[in-house]
Amino acid sequence: MNTLFPIYVKMDQLQTLLVGAGPVGLEKLQAIFTNSPFAFVHVVAQDILPEVWDFAALRDTVRISQRGFLPSDLLDKDLVVLATNNEALNKEVRKLTQQAHILLNVADKPDLCDFYLGSVVQKGNLKLGISTNGKSPTMAKRLKEFFNELLPEEIDDTLLLMQALRKQLKGDLQEKIRVLNAHTKDSLKRGE
Repeated sequence: MNTLFPIYVKMDQLQTLLVGAGPVGLEKLQAIFTNSPFAFVHVVAQDILPEVWDFAALRDTVRISQRGFLPSDLLDKDLVVLATNNEALNKEVRKLTQQAHILLNVADKPDLCDFYLGSVVQKGNLKLGISTNGKSPTMAKRLKEFFNELLPEEIDDTLLLMQALRKQLKGDLQEKIRVLNAHTKDSLKRGE
């Protein structure tokens, strides 16, 4: 059973530490900025792919320190993402983040994670997160492809219309919910 609680985080209001700047680190960095273009990320790594340097050069909110991890890197951090093959380092950082109450994601190590970076489907303002509870990133990727093909590009137009309708509605919250639910149910029946 998947007991994860799905949330969407405002990364431009948080400080993130990414340890590791190889292919997996680059993938994590790209995922963060694909979903949150104004995220604040400090990258720490001994070895850094040229693509990571190139990626960071285009963003004012990415800082790179070419060196090993230091416990002081955790100061003022809200999230930590580890993209290393160093099991001892991963366990050390896990212990430190638990002590500091900082959420941690460790690439390909679900047992060390507080949260997972799931697959994401985005069509304008609509964003769907897909989680397999860390069991199968491949399945999550296939579902992402399926939903990307299934959802029409025009769905964002519908969301904007729903937002306008929501702003026009009068009454208490329950009445607004009733009207919006009825409207979306009718729209789905008509295939809009």
